[in-house]
Amino acid sequence: MVLLLTEGQASDHRGAALMLPRLPPARELIADRGYDSARFRAERAARGIAACIPSTRSRKQPIPHDPTLYRQRHRIENMFGRLKDWRRIAMR
Repeated sequence: MVLLLTEGQASDHRGAALMLPRLPPARELIADRGYDSARFRAERAARGIAACIPSTRSRKQPIPHDPTLYRQRHRIENMFGRLKDWRRIAMR
């Protein structure tokens, strides 16, 4: 497990770029729209990681993602919701 705390205005995909090399190898990455950037997707593809990221609404050519796989992200979101309830960790 890797944890990176950043200031509130920090970009999600930049923080992920720092953390991912420290994690065990993965085949797939499930992330929200905040991670939808061409550079982030290209870096994951270069490492052989399939990105399951919904396209932002402003993307001119939407990139398809697997909605069934994307639903698994809900478990992680629930865990962060519990951390926020703990109130000792302030997260955005």
